[in-house]
Amino acid sequence: MRRQGLTTLCYLERDNNYLMLHRVSKKNDINKDKWIGVGGHLEDEECPEECIKREIFEETGYDIPLSDLEFRALVTFVSRKGDYELMSLFTATAPDGEPKECDEGKLEWVPKDKIYDLNLWEGDKIFLRKLSESHKFFSLKLVYDTEDNLIEAILDGVDLLKRR
Repeated sequence: MRRQGLTTLCYLERDNNYLMLHRVSKKNDINKDKWIGVGGHLEDEECPEECIKREIFEETGYDIPLSDLEFRALVTFVSRKGDYELMSLFTATAPDGEPKECDEGKLEWVPKDKIYDLNLWEGDKIFLRKLSESHKFFSLKLVYDTEDNLIEAILDGVDLLKRR
């Protein structure tokens, strides 16, 4: 059984690229046409590491050992549409070989310096920058309005949008 509101996301890395998932396949997808990492909802009795290991395998075919997963952040998503999500964010080095086809969209290796050219959520840009700047664990709260505009971003207790 899926645990609503508890999710994982992983950015698989290789040769200064991230494996990105272009979400174009699922109907009624909150991430429709966005580019994200791989991941999904926790199932019964899973911890975040077990969930992301399973999701990586299901979506890419890569079998990443639990010990190779780096737990990098806890991200809280709030939408004025009524959605709430607590996401465990990971990175890991991808093994050799190409990923299998994914039924949730198209997987593509994207150079890290080209990531921001993609159709990303505004909040994702914040945590992707943080992942590249430091290996220190962080907490991020992202609040979106009913039109999916980012209206609040709190990184380790600091309001990022008030500084603009």
